[in-house]
Amino acid sequence: MERIGNHATSGGERADAVDHCLAGIARLSDEVHDASSYIPAYDRRTYGQAIKALSAKLQDVRTAVAPKPKFSFRSAPSFTAKKNASAISINDAAELADAKRRQVPGYTSDVSNESSLATTPAYLRSPAPELADGGEAVAVKEVEAPDPASEPPVSADTARICQPSFSQSTSVKIDSHDGLHIILPRSVSNATSSSATISHLSRCVVDMSPPTSTTGGGSGGGAPFAGLTLKNLTSSLIICGPVSGAAHLTNITSCTIVVASRQFRMHDSRDCHVYLSTASRPIIEACSGICFAPLPERYLQQAEQGDQWRNVDDFKWLRSEPSPNWDVLGVSRRVRPEVWREVVPGGPGLGPEEILKAINLPK
Repeated sequence: MERIGNHATSGGERADAVDHCLAGIARLSDEVHDASSYIPAYDRRTYGQAIKALSAKLQDVRTAVAPKPKFSFRSAPSFTAKKNASAISINDAAELADAKRRQVPGYTSDVSNESSLATTPAYLRSPAPELADGGEAVAVKEVEAPDPASEPPVSADTARICQPSFSQSTSVKIDSHDGLHIILPRSVSNATSSSATISHLSRCVVDMSPPTSTTGGGSGGGAPFAGLTLKNLTSSLIICGPVSGAAHLTNITSCTIVVASRQFRMHDSRDCHVYLSTASRPIIEACSGICFAPLPERYLQQAEQGDQWRNVDDFKWLRSEPSPNWDVLGVSRRVRPEVWREVVPGGPGLGPEEILKAINLPK
């Protein structure tokens, strides 16, 4: 927008520049509309206000650089005139929204601007998740803050294990993390009625099964997620828990996914192991190196959606021969039951790197 005035009016160059900006604003509007099914209502309003502000700014710029009318004794507004109050950027709007959120009772700040994950400070964390009597992983709990001068340094593994804070959340969104072991607490069960989104993770271990589990006692739990979106994940283990609707996976690379869903759709992904239970035929498109296996016994007790995991449809393979883009994961290549039971939940000396090594991530 700032460069529109640099274009000549002759030849339609300035008009083309304006059209380019209009197209960009329209694209942003379409992206917000497409994401409306899984972003909070407050964020939708914030993004909508930001897009409206961009439209107003463009109109101000068009007015400022419009040709001066002939025989006019008044100067047209200069582009360097006082900035319109509505001319704010997307980042400005996001910061304004974050500041407003902090005034809401019970608001917990996020690790990143897009994530509902709140990391407990390292010195407030217990060494690692502990195992309950039934062998179930107990998420990292907060403990009384020790005196830093009298306590030994926290290990690197401990510093990478965290439990999200979802006491006031109505949805689950985990975004932009590297090398973390994330365990959803049972208290997040109030958010499982909506869709969950996990995106932009690398070398992470995420266990979303506790709030959907009906075993192990405790309050809450037992309700599956309404829907699930996984996108832009690399070299990670994602244990999704049961999903009553569809699981959509996009741009997943060298990951192991554990999910039970009514529908399963995977796009633009490669070199993944999928442990799946689904009631309908799984669908892949523009994928390669995808291996499917049945849901591990440890997670069957939570939800068993169906046994269609091996009846895969490849929408990019229309020949009569079997698709070369997927296969059944051989028994010898599957993660052993004791690894699911004893290693994946984490513990002393079992950080994300140790867990990922134990499950032998596909490459």
